[in-house]
Amino acid sequence: MEYVTAVPHPRSEAAPTGSGRRSLAIALLFGALGAAVALLSSRQRWAEGTATVAGGSFPLTAKGSDVTGVPAALAIVGLAALVAVFAVRRAGRFLVSGLLALSGAGIVAAALAGVSDGSALDEKAAEASGDTSATVAALSHTGWPYVAVAGGALILVAGLLALRYGRLWPAMSGRYERGTGAERPRRAPKPVDPDRPEDIWKALDRGEDPTGA
Repeated sequence: MEYVTAVPHPRSEAAPTGSGRRSLAIALLFGALGAAVALLSSRQRWAEGTATVAGGSFPLTAKGSDVTGVPAALAIVGLAALVAVFAVRRAGRFLVSGLLALSGAGIVAAALAGVSDGSALDEKAAEASGDTSATVAALSHTGWPYVAVAGGALILVAGLLALRYGRLWPAMSGRYERGTGAERPRRAPKPVDPDRPEDIWKALDRGEDPTGA
C-alpha cells in the first residue's frame, strides 16, 4: 500500500544547466572583482598639479574620491545588487540585474568624466592660497581613473550576464517557507504519578482520570 502523508515535501530548486553554471561563476567573479577594483581605485591619486601663489608654487594631488564619489557609491550598489539577484525571482531578478548593469555603466561614465576633471585641484588650490580665483598649472592625471573604468566594465558584464542567463540561476531555497498548512504532531502526555499531586492536578486540567480507571 502506498504511504500517503499530509506533510508536503520540501521544494527543491532545479539544478542550473552548463551555460547557467558558467555564466553564474563568471558573473560572481566579475561583479565582486569589479566592485573591489572600483573601490580601490577611488582611494588612489587621480590628478596632480602645481598651484602658484605669491610666495612660490607648491604641488597638489587629488584622490578619486575628491574628483567624484560616484564610482565608490555605485560599486557598493552593484555589490548589493549582485547578492540580491539570488534572493528574488522572475521580474524581481530582472530588475535587480538591470540595476547591476546600470551600476557598472555609471562607474564607467563617471570615471571617464574624471579623467580630464581639474575642478578638485582648483578647489584645493583656492583653499590653500586663500584666493578663490587660484587655479592649478601643469595638470596631469594618473592611470587610476582607467582602472575604475575597468572595474565598472566588469560589473557591467556581470549585469548583462544576469539579464541574459539569470533565469537559469538558482534562487534561495523555499524549503523553510511558512504556510505549509501541516499540523505539528501532539506529544503524548506523561503518565500520571499518583504520588505527585502536581501530576494529578495537571491530569484533571486536561480532563483525564488520574486514577486510570
